[in-house]
Amino acid sequence: MLGAYGGSTPRHRQTSFLINETVALDAGALTESLTLEHQAEIRAIVVTHSHMDHVASLPFLVENVFGRTSLPIEVVAPPEVVNSLQRHLFNNDLWPDFTRIPNHLLPTVTFRPVEPFVPSKVDGLTVTAIPVTHVVPTCGYIVSDGTSSVIFSSDTGPTSAIWEEAHKVKNLRAIFVECSFPNELQQVADVSRHLTPSTLKLEMEKFPAGVPVNIYHMKPPTLPALKSQIAQLGEKRLRLLADDDELEY
Repeated sequence: MLGAYGGSTPRHRQTSFLINETVALDAGALTESLTLEHQAEIRAIVVTHSHMDHVASLPFLVENVFGRTSLPIEVVAPPEVVNSLQRHLFNNDLWPDFTRIPNHLLPTVTFRPVEPFVPSKVDGLTVTAIPVTHVVPTCGYIVSDGTSSVIFSSDTGPTSAIWEEAHKVKNLRAIFVECSFPNELQQVADVSRHLTPSTLKLEMEKFPAGVPVNIYHMKPPTLPALKSQIAQLGEKRLRLLADDDELEY
């Protein structure tokens, strides 16, 4: 758990997971949490959507590994997200286009669009993008190594497709779900398509029974209230994640 939060302070890093040491899921804080040596070991970054708290460190990681890897880093994302990153970030205006540096035959980064519901191979893993309900095109992911599978919701309000798919997943070991705002900011959560403890409790009725649930993407300014309200749910399978947590399935 490189970054467990939906915002940034000196003690809270933005959304980033590291899977099997070489695959990142989202890139909110990769350069803040990994050494230069480990950054150079990243082979692929699976991106859920284009919001800054999920991609903020991506341009800096690409710059850091420039000239230090034999193969390009592969960015894997739904087509709309790939388009957004190429148009608005790696565009030679906001940041250099590293798909052509040092040249188009030897890029530092490549982009691979993946279609929803279609399993794709990513550095020994199988990832399947599932659309969720957010204010920009966003997908959660089912990630499997062939033995165990986990699900990441990404940013979402109440949604359905990903939880319907969850019931079909064999050997589902864990669910990672966002919960961004406390209940008193329910209107803000509804408008921005995020969950609160109240709506999370309703979402959990859609989850497969007995699967551990890990919560992430908490907004740092309201973290104390969020922690209290999640504890009040009395759900024993809930775990509130923090930076640097390690989980094995």
